[in-house]
Amino acid sequence: MLPICDTDGYGISQRLAVLSHDQFQVNPGSLFPSLYRLEQDGKLKADWRATENNRRAKYYRLTASGRRQLEQHRERWNRVSFAVMSVLEGA
Repeated sequence: MLPICDTDGYGISQRLAVLSHDQFQVNPGSLFPSLYRLEQDGKLKADWRATENNRRAKYYRLTASGRRQLEQHRERWNRVSFAVMSVLEGA
């Protein structure tokens, strides 16, 4: 699961890289606008905090609405990936 529970943007990008075995390298230019939109849409809640090295960072967590949307996307992805694998295995 993505670490959108009390995680800053840098932590999210690092976790994506680890979970994907470095197949997903997300740069800040695309990550932060996406996080902003998710926050504006009510899918994320965010607050500013001091990090371990005393810099300010915005920490994100999923809202109930965000968790529902994540589950819907996960179910859809599972159906699509199953269909693609079925086609490839039948080829």
